[in-house]
Parts: sequence; structure tokens; C-alpha cells
Amino acid sequence: MTFKVPAEITKAAIASGCTKCTMRWQKLLVLGFLAGAYIAFGALLSEIVAGGLSNGTITLAGGEVWKLALPAGLVKFAAGAVFPVGLMLVVIGGAELFTGNCMFAPISVFNRESGFKGLAVNWTLVYLANLIGSIFVAVFLAYKCGFFDAMPWAGWAATVANTKCGLDFATAFWRGVGCNWLVCLAIWLAISADDVVGKILAIWFPIMAFVTIGFEHSVANMFFIPLGILVANNPATAATLSSANITTTNLIGSAGWYNFFITNLVPVTLGNIVGAALFVAAIYWYVYMRGPLCASKP
Repeated sequence: MTFKVPAEITKAAIASGCTKCTMRWQKLLVLGFLAGAYIAFGALLSEIVAGGLSNGTITLAGGEVWKLALPAGLVKFAAGAVFPVGLMLVVIGGAELFTGNCMFAPISVFNRESGFKGLAVNWTLVYLANLIGSIFVAVFLAYKCGFFDAMPWAGWAATVANTKCGLDFATAFWRGVGCNWLVCLAIWLAISADDVVGKILAIWFPIMAFVTIGFEHSVANMFFIPLGILVANNPATAATLSSANITTTNLIGSAGWYNFFITNLVPVTLGNIVGAALFVAAIYWYVYMRGPLCASKP
């Protein structure tokens, strides 16, 4: 057999959750930093691809410039098609991702193999480490590298961040639910595969789906929004953004960071927890671990 059946996936997830809830705090911080950076790499790649496609141009031999006007859905699909590299690095390379642990830790608690203290420690340390790793990539490997100094990438980064900061609480929450339901299903399917190619395919489809749809991932937003804030506050790109009629009002100064943490990150994080703990961990634990699966024969 080259893959695990759902009951076996459930048992593997419980065992993994138990390990995560008892891991030493130093290891959690290091692996959490890596996961934040890995997801940021996927997010950076999606910004480069989608940003270029959103307002690309082709210069012909005679000097004539043709502007590319691709359908919005195709641009979103392109972003979704490349973003999964981040979760592939997390799952196959090994790292501690908060959104994934929103499934692993609860399912081990439901099965009474871990306690709420272990869950709380894991979630807190991994969340903070993910934040540090994501912002590190946003500052030093995206902003400082100059990838977003010019259009269309500067405009794309600012627009993405501005849009995320403008969501109301309910919208951000439910987009967070949908996101982590799919993210944890990607991890769930990856657990079933016993080879690297199978894990890659299992991860790609659900992650492509959540990004293309437009759901909200808390750790990815730890990259997207800080990068947008940095770009919008860069004097070298401010005039360029204004000339492109891109509003950066919500990204300027302290209001930008407030919107990042309070307006977006709080509801999205809560939604991510519900999407993983309820719609994946609780349901699969109940079906495969809580009592017999089938009724007794008469």
C-alpha cells in the first residue's frame, strides 16, 4: 500500500500532535522561525508572479509597447499555482507552522494524549516564531533586495496589503476558516502519502485552491501586510504609487500596523483556529477515534 487510509491518517496526526505538544521550547522557536520564512518564500514568489502578470508589458522590436491585460481570475490562479512551495518546504523539510498545529495539537488533546498546557505553549511559541520568520523575509529578502522598488510590483504589494487591512471582522474571520480548512486538508492528504511526489501533489491542489479563491492565512499575512506597509512608506515608491492611483492611506504610519495586528490578524487567526480544530481535527477524531465506525451487525 502506497498511502494511508483516513483512519491511519487520524492516528498519525494524533501521534504528531503529541510530539508537537511536548517539544522543547527552543526547538519550537527555531522550527517556527523556519516555517514563517518558508511560507513567506511562497508568498514572495506569488507576489512576484501575480504582480508581474497584473500589469505586464511586452516591448516589440520596433519599440512599440503592448500592455498585458490578463483576466483577474488567471492572475489569481498564477498566484495560487506557485504559493504551495511554502507548505511543501514546511511539510517535507520539517518546520512548525501555527496553522497546521491548529489541527495537530487539538486532535491529540481530543484523544487525551496531550493537555491544554502543551497546546497553549505550542501555539504561542510557534505563532511568535512564525511572525519573526515571516517579517524577516519581508524586510530583508523582499523589501531590502529591491524587488518592490518599481511598478508593477510596488503597486501589487501595496494593493494586496491594503485590501487585507480593509476587511471587516466577519469577512476576515470566515475567510480564515475557509483557508485553514483547506490548508489542514492539504497536510492531512500529505500525511497519507508515503513518497515525496505524492506529498507534493497532495499539498498543491488544496493550497492552490485557497489562494486562488482568496481566503486568508494568518502566517502568510505576516509577510504580505508588513511588506505592503514598507513599500507604501518608502519615499522612493510613494510618488509611483500615487501616479498609479493606488491609495495607501490605511498603510501609512501606526495605522498600518494597527490594521495589520487588530483588523486583520486577530479575526483571521481565530478563523484559522476554527477551520482546523473544528472542521478537520474534531470531525476526523469523532469519526475514526470516538466509538466504533460501523453499527453492529444484527
